[in-house]
Formats: sequence, structure tokens, C-alpha cells
Amino acid sequence: MNVSVQFKKGVLEFCVLVLIKRKDQYGYELAQSVSKHIEVAEGALYPLLRRLVNDGYCTTYLQESTEGPPRKYYRITLSGESYMTEMVAEWNSFVQNVANLIEEGS
Repeated sequence: MNVSVQFKKGVLEFCVLVLIKRKDQYGYELAQSVSKHIEVAEGALYPLLRRLVNDGYCTTYLQESTEGPPRKYYRITLSGESYMTEMVAEWNSFVQNVANLIEEGS
């Protein structure tokens, strides 16, 4: 089992929400934004994005592109912002607890 893969699966959802909250993004752009911080396959994002839309955390809209067909942009909803805020708080608490556990063992 690759632990790094499991870590990525656990944080990818809220990383995507954080990035979309900063600015609306289309799929490829979002994959590039995530990849600056976490190595992730572009194909892994699209099922996640579909689920975020289906769950009401994001909406989509089409915007014309100068480089081809219109692009589907993702925008976070108010529900998505609340969900993201909860997830970030839980993540920060989790990371601190793990760091404390590691320090105790040193």
C-alpha cells in the first residue's frame, strides 16, 4: 500500500474546494493548480468534480475560450464554502494531533 496515495485521496477534495474558492477554474487549470502542490493524475479530478457538483458544493458554467471550445468552469457554492471551512478546521486539528503524537514518541 502506498501511503502517499492514501494521503492524497484524503485531502484532494478540500484542496480542490480551497482552490475553487480562490477563483473559478476549469478542469485542466484546476489539475495544474493542484499539481503544483500535490502530484495527482488529471483523470482523478473529474469524478471528484462531478461529485462536488452533485452534492451541491460547486456549480458549473461555460465560458468561451480563445483556444478552442468553451470551457466548463467550477464555482464554489455557499454550501461548499461551509463544507470546506469545516474540512480545513478538521484537517488542521488532525495534523496538530498527529504532530503531537509524533513529538511525544521522540
